[in-house]
Amino acid sequence: MAKISQALISVSDKTGIIELAEKLKSFGVRILSTGGTAKLLQEKGIEVTEVADYTGFPEMLDGRVKTLHPKVHGGLLGQRGNSAHVKKMKEHNIDPIDMVVVNLYPFEATVAKPDCSLEDAIENIDIGGPTMLRSAAKNHRDVTVIVDAGDYEKIMAEMDKSGGELSYDTNYCLAKKVFQHTARYDGAITNYLTSLDGENKQEYPAVLTVQYEKMQDMRYGENPHQTAAFYRELINDEPSISNAVQLQGKELSFNNIADLNSAIELVKEFEETCAIIIKHNNACGVAVDADSLAEAYRKARACDPVSAFGGVIGFNRVVDKETAEEITSTFVEAVIAPGFDEDALAVFGEKKNVRLLKTPELAGFEQCGYDMKKVTGGLLVQSRDLARIDVSELKVVSKKQPTEDELKAMAFAWKVCKHVKSNAIIYAHPDRTVGVGAGQMSRVDSSKIAILKAQSPVTGTVMASDAFFPFRDGIDAAAEAGAVAVIQPGGSIRDEEVIAAADEHGMAMVFTGIRHFKH
Repeated sequence: MAKISQALISVSDKTGIIELAEKLKSFGVRILSTGGTAKLLQEKGIEVTEVADYTGFPEMLDGRVKTLHPKVHGGLLGQRGNSAHVKKMKEHNIDPIDMVVVNLYPFEATVAKPDCSLEDAIENIDIGGPTMLRSAAKNHRDVTVIVDAGDYEKIMAEMDKSGGELSYDTNYCLAKKVFQHTARYDGAITNYLTSLDGENKQEYPAVLTVQYEKMQDMRYGENPHQTAAFYRELINDEPSISNAVQLQGKELSFNNIADLNSAIELVKEFEETCAIIIKHNNACGVAVDADSLAEAYRKARACDPVSAFGGVIGFNRVVDKETAEEITSTFVEAVIAPGFDEDALAVFGEKKNVRLLKTPELAGFEQCGYDMKKVTGGLLVQSRDLARIDVSELKVVSKKQPTEDELKAMAFAWKVCKHVKSNAIIYAHPDRTVGVGAGQMSRVDSSKIAILKAQSPVTGTVMASDAFFPFRDGIDAAAEAGAVAVIQPGGSIRDEEVIAAADEHGMAMVFTGIRHFKH
């Protein structure tokens, strides 16, 4: 690569730009700039040439036209090794521009504001920026293009090492980032504009453009004959499997990631110290304990210790030594938590195959976004199921009023039920699950399986159902096992029959009015 002699800098995000410009100047690079960027650089004592002075053509139309000029794009697109290009550039007095540093008007941030108008959105559609980026990226053999301030340091380090040059490999990687960035930018504009119906904004755009970044290739998918990769959303501040850091253990598998996601999503439901055990994407044990994370884990494991073997574990507290010793007393695949203390890490260090993942802190985050499910030839898109209940607002439909203890157990069981595959039935005490029935075609079968799976007596538990009971048989099965109360959405044409069954058995029953199907 030839030494960089001229760079064009025009950035909305000024992070790190002074340091980069100073580095370029130290190598004798001439800097072209526009507007606020030029003013900032000049204030810092960095000599720049305004693009308007360089092109001999003023900025116009309220700044809409700044860099859309042959002296700019000829300098970017002209191939240095093409004699016809070089001749034409000299003929028209076009100097090569060897580096472009550009980031774009903040369109996504603008339209995210609740009071954003269509006019505001339109004015924040960058034209000159993406055009320069694409021109430079197309000609990456001869031009370095930087769109991410996070790349400044490595660019400066390479220039220091090479005397002001950058390699083709660096330019190629940077060019790929540009096309990813402009595709996302255009996708955001498309999503916003196609979500408008006249003056009204629709929740779902007519054309949905999504972009994910690959984090890793996987050894295989759900089964060894399937290939797979894991992608993450480019913007995601919510604690999740996608922004968790793996601290130790074997490479994550496709199924590990699916189970870890289920664990972290369920544990977010609880403010109390909580332990979750996931097996094949379903909770096989959930418990809370006011005093001890280790005790919460022991109670969760006791729900179904056979299924817990080889499971994935989630916590909403930093894992301590006692909890780590309990976990490593049997075989587990992975643990996800907001942290592990040093003593716990030492214990896990003796079991190096156990995958440990640390999430960001599970507090102060916003839950939002879409839930997507791929089908052959299409995509199902819905809002995430973030509904929660207020126990004080539950509708009591039975003759018997639930006790305070039963209401606590209902609230607990309902949180778990939301994250278990339909048809879902949970038997629980206020602090732990006793039996979990998941994924059956018949709700009464789920009820019976939950009883069958229970390792401790179901007597005195409450039952939670993710959807209404179409017949009374599920209530009869619960009463026969010893359950004393039921929480369910209600809404069946046979609600009266189901309520009557609860009354016959002396059970309390409440309706939530919310269904939690999870297919």
